[in-house]
Amino acid sequence: MEIKSKLWIEIDGEPVFGRGRRFLLEAIDRQGSINQAAKEINISYRKAWSYIKAMEERLGIRLVERQAGGRNGGGAVLTAEARAFLERYRELEEGIREYVDRRFRKVFTDREERGYKLK
Repeated sequence: MEIKSKLWIEIDGEPVFGRGRRFLLEAIDRQGSINQAAKEINISYRKAWSYIKAMEERLGIRLVERQAGGRNGGGAVLTAEARAFLERYRELEEGIREYVDRRFRKVFTDREERGYKLK
């Protein structure tokens, strides 16, 4: 048995950031392209673009520097603010995962070891 948890950030009841959007930013960082990142995580370019726009508007920071296509092609890179935000989010995720794992073991595993059986 194992525990799973899901974490996301909302502003005024609207989702701003979570695992999927983290994957998008990480893919942009690897690929250097919004289009290639969208393909990598199996979403449309339009959806990726809408996620980026919503995150930037709600967070009030620029996350992706975009360069239009042309002779040498376009591209996208994460801003310093995006990298810092990603790092803080990863730290938050890890801390919550550690807490949830510890709590799960205390509530379930420790009780089984003391003789309480789950039905």
